Amino acid sequence: MHTDAPAGAPDDELLAVFDRQMRQHALPDGPGATVERSGDVLRQVGPAPVWNGILWSDLTASSADAEIAAQVRHFAALGNEFEWKLYAHDRPSDLGLRLAAAGFEAEPEETVMVARVADLPLDVEPPAGITLRPVVDEAGVALMTRVHDGAFGPGSARVGERLLAQFIQAPETVTAVVAMAGEVPVSAARMEVHPGTEFASLWGGGTLPEWRGRGIYRALIAYRTRVAAERGCRYLQVDASDRSRPILRRLGFVPLTLTTPYIRRA
Repeated sequence: MHTDAPAGAPDDELLAVFDRQMRQHALPDGPGATVERSGDVLRQVGPAPVWNGILWSDLTASSADAEIAAQVRHFAALGNEFEWKLYAHDRPSDLGLRLAAAGFEAEPEETVMVARVADLPLDVEPPAGITLRPVVDEAGVALMTRVHDGAFGPGSARVGERLLAQFIQAPETVTAVVAMAGEVPVSAARMEVHPGTEFASLWGGGTLPEWRGRGIYRALIAYRTRVAAERGCRYLQVDASDRSRPILRRLGFVPLTLTTPYIRRA
């Protein structure tokens, strides 16, 4: 693994580590995915359920519009919807406006937050009546899908397909867990380990509305932190919503930058 940042590094140094490991030199994030350089961007492509999109770009005011057009043509030829994952410090400063002018739709802004695994609590227990069940097969994925559809709205089937493919082809890169109230799934989350980096990333973290505010989310963070520690990860990263950001801050996560998904429909 890389060891780019010293302990206690300020946030700008940690952001540089994140950019270098997770974006500039990103590897495919799952089965069927390919990462390729094209001009001044790094993109991932692949058939569904692979995430298609732009991971990194190094553009200028004079090159941005042509590069955006080139990527639109490329993904259109593939027939794929894709995401340009824009970060607040990306250049040029008006890149978001240029993407909107090219037909991209901005989704809600999120905060990129990072914590050192060694600084996070590991002994957070789920509230009374809740048990945490590892997800390892199709039945577990079905439970996760039920939770996410209830927490975020319909549309989690593709995430389930991708998770099943990871379990089969690269199980060491993914951990998933569902919180159960008896036999009822009420919360679920997953974590992905990124080979060649010091990072693991947290995803999902969805809890049914009537079960929020009871400490289940914190227990799911601790569960995944324990796995990250066992696998030698140094950092945990999450794209945090407004709802989860205060909880993550209290646990020790620090904000690095903002990110906005810009979606170009097929």
